[in-house]
Amino acid sequence: MKAFVINGSPRKNWNTAQAIEKAGEGLKAKGFEVERIDLYDYTYRGCTSCFACKLKNAKTNGVCAMKDELRPVLEKLREADAVILGSPIYFSEPTGQVRSFVERWLFPIYSYFYENGKPRVCRDKVIPCGMIYTMNVPEEGLETWGYDKHLAITPSNMNTVMGYSETLFICNTYQFRDYSKYDANLFKEEDKRAYRDSHFEIDLKNAYDLGCRIAEKARSISE
Repeated sequence: MKAFVINGSPRKNWNTAQAIEKAGEGLKAKGFEVERIDLYDYTYRGCTSCFACKLKNAKTNGVCAMKDELRPVLEKLREADAVILGSPIYFSEPTGQVRSFVERWLFPIYSYFYENGKPRVCRDKVIPCGMIYTMNVPEEGLETWGYDKHLAITPSNMNTVMGYSETLFICNTYQFRDYSKYDANLFKEEDKRAYRDSHFEIDLKNAYDLGCRIAEKARSISE
């Protein structure tokens, strides 16, 4: 079975990237072939509202009609049995690269044609998805800042379109390699480092466990 882990951060070996790598290890432990995609390697834009994917008898077959560097990635995702997407939070939102990717990936699969209260979707099976968010906000700030509800939107769309999703929040991350170089007194570097040293391995284990659960869900669907 085939799974994709997608890094929506411009950094290729920092918090988000490490988390999706661990999720990928969890998928591999359950016998999945795993391919990693780094979204910042590709030049593309978000949905342009051409509605080619919504035409009657559309020939797009659930893949965005725009022809750019993202198109081969979207074609490849048609092979997926599971997908895990990771994004840091920039100014209270997933990265722009992630937002554009989600529009291009999910919207063509989704339909405005509803049957029995559910949209008709252009896929052959449920494809379990995971969403990993990494952020500066401490865990106790998720509800205070409204992140628990606001950041539920993308996983909710995954659930609607792909049939199943889970979310993992990785909070209070270590943002800079050297805090002394940056004009930032909102966080104390020693506190951030202490939290990272005591919690990040736990966060990575949670990402690994997420990968295992998504794999098990996908395998149960195929059997």
